[in-house]
Amino acid sequence: MVSSFSFQLVSVALLLLTFTENIHVCNSKRTAREYLRLPLLHRTPFPSPAEILSSDARRLSALHHRRRRGQVLKSPVVSGASTGSGQYFVDLQVGTPPQKLLLVADTGSDLVWLRCSACKNCTNRSRGSAFLARHSATFSPRHCFDSACRLVPHPKPNPCNRTRLHSPCRYDYSYADGSTTSGFFSEETTTLRTSSGKETKLEGLSFGCAFRISGPSVSGQSFDGAQGVMGLGRGPISFSTQLGRRYGNKFSYCLMDYTIAPPPTSYLTIGEAQNDVVSKIPKMSFTPLLINPLSPTFYYIGIKSVSVDGKKLPISPSVWSVDELGNGGTVIDSGTTLTFLAEPAYRLVLAAFKRRVRLPSSAEPGLGFDLCVNVSGVSRPSLPRLSFGLGGNSVFSPPQRNYFIEAAERVKCLAIQPVESDSGFSVIGNLMQQGFLFEFDKDRSRLGFTRHGCALP
Repeated sequence: MVSSFSFQLVSVALLLLTFTENIHVCNSKRTAREYLRLPLLHRTPFPSPAEILSSDARRLSALHHRRRRGQVLKSPVVSGASTGSGQYFVDLQVGTPPQKLLLVADTGSDLVWLRCSACKNCTNRSRGSAFLARHSATFSPRHCFDSACRLVPHPKPNPCNRTRLHSPCRYDYSYADGSTTSGFFSEETTTLRTSSGKETKLEGLSFGCAFRISGPSVSGQSFDGAQGVMGLGRGPISFSTQLGRRYGNKFSYCLMDYTIAPPPTSYLTIGEAQNDVVSKIPKMSFTPLLINPLSPTFYYIGIKSVSVDGKKLPISPSVWSVDELGNGGTVIDSGTTLTFLAEPAYRLVLAAFKRRVRLPSSAEPGLGFDLCVNVSGVSRPSLPRLSFGLGGNSVFSPPQRNYFIEAAERVKCLAIQPVESDSGFSVIGNLMQQGFLFEFDKDRSRLGFTRHGCALP
């Protein structure tokens, strides 16, 4: 789920310096070893393969058409893949007194926004169904003349250009599939719990207070139970960027295996983790984060090679490159379940897997995958191993369960799909990321990853 709005990069740097200064922590007695954490939540039951494919297809369509020091915040993350969305959710407490809301954690968009209600007597609204702005003592719409107002897209015509009054900043954030969220660009206090168990209040978080919401990306099955989006992209209004100046301009997460019952808790960590045990985990590999000026929100990585069972496939480097129009490249995304590869690469990967599989093909109809095998009577099926050679001489070698899923009873399918559009990019989805700790370091422009650390509390 990605906005069609593109930032003017020249002015962003100046605005960002002022914008991020507005975030400050009320509790001044923090210790150097303390950090904040947000649990990532996971829904059950897991969706059918058809639901996954349908949801990912909608998201990829939106993604592809979009183009033209100190402490750590840590929060649990819940997978939304079970809703058919492939998304992970975060509980966030917003306002005074705090109101608990469920947001989609999305590395493919920037804006933080909440479903808002302007009700005066809200007794008829169920708790958590929307942010009740009138019930918060700290809610404040930003105004037209605030510099931060220039960082969001506005309705057309823009009311700020038609009045001399200090009126509220209105935003209109649209997605490529026609979905929209619009309302007041505002600021609020959020309440987060530190690693020591204490609560810390963060003032001045800018977000979209959405009074109008429409379209499948923000109101359909993929949004089941959520009241907004926590944008974690590279833009200046994302949650991670806003808090980066205070906590360290990086974030990390570990997506636990969704097949474990009960599912273990995953965590989203925002900030510098030098004093945390996570930073002491050995065998962290790094690959550069690349910047596509025409798609500045996304986290691009460079794929240099793909191997199956240790044999490098003859894929042209041009398949992975970004052209002068901003097309191509590879994005790592928390909001897509499956992995999608550019069609020339996918064709070679699929052929290599088919040559090496020694199991009978499945006759199960309608699964939507190009390679499915019957594993009946096989306790530990032998399947080919996939690895990606990345920029920086690092190698990403996920376990087989990250790219072979049980699509039907005793049927395993290769959970990779082709990107057929020339204007599209490849995507490493959250299923391929499971069981790894990923660290997005924006200051050093690098992505760190390791299989050591996901089991930490």
